[in-house]
Amino acid sequence: MSKKTKEKDLQDIENKDIKADNIDTAATENAESETTTDEELPIEEQDETAKLTAEIDDLKAQIDKQKDDYLRLMAEFDNYRRRTMREKADLIKTGGESCMKAILPVIDDFERAMQAVKNSNDVDALKEGVSLIYNKFLAYLDQNGVKEMETIGAEFDADKHEAIAQIPAPAPEQKGKIIDCTQKGYTLNDVVIRFPKVVVAQ
Repeated sequence: MSKKTKEKDLQDIENKDIKADNIDTAATENAESETTTDEELPIEEQDETAKLTAEIDDLKAQIDKQKDDYLRLMAEFDNYRRRTMREKADLIKTGGESCMKAILPVIDDFERAMQAVKNSNDVDALKEGVSLIYNKFLAYLDQNGVKEMETIGAEFDADKHEAIAQIPAPAPEQKGKIIDCTQKGYTLNDVVIRFPKVVVAQ
């Protein structure tokens, strides 16, 4: 191999090394230019980043507040549930107390009437006394929303009456109406608590 050829080969190798160094240098510079800090960002992008960060912090605060409100509400509801269950149990246990206390005077009247029956021969006075007790008891029921249902002469209604018998109608206008009642019915605040037993004309 001649001297010129060797020199040419050495020069080609040096040129290749220089090109490779130039490529590495350019790649490094590009990478450095791509990894810029916030301080090197344009002002518009810095403002947008700060705005987004503030929004994230605000949303986190809202979530924390809602979580706290939810926990408080759950605790309040649990307390309310326990309190209402306790009140309901007390009501079931003692709810009839006022009702029973109001009936006691009627029982007292009956006891006095029974005592009078033993010592009195005045039948009219006894009848009057029992009638007074009966009216007193009816007044008590009325005060507490218990009312007697009107039946005789009324149209039969299967939702309100219990038919125990059917008989031929004495007159055409009485057909489908109640002509007799064997047991009275009562409502409590307009709700039937005992259905009357009636005889219906057909």
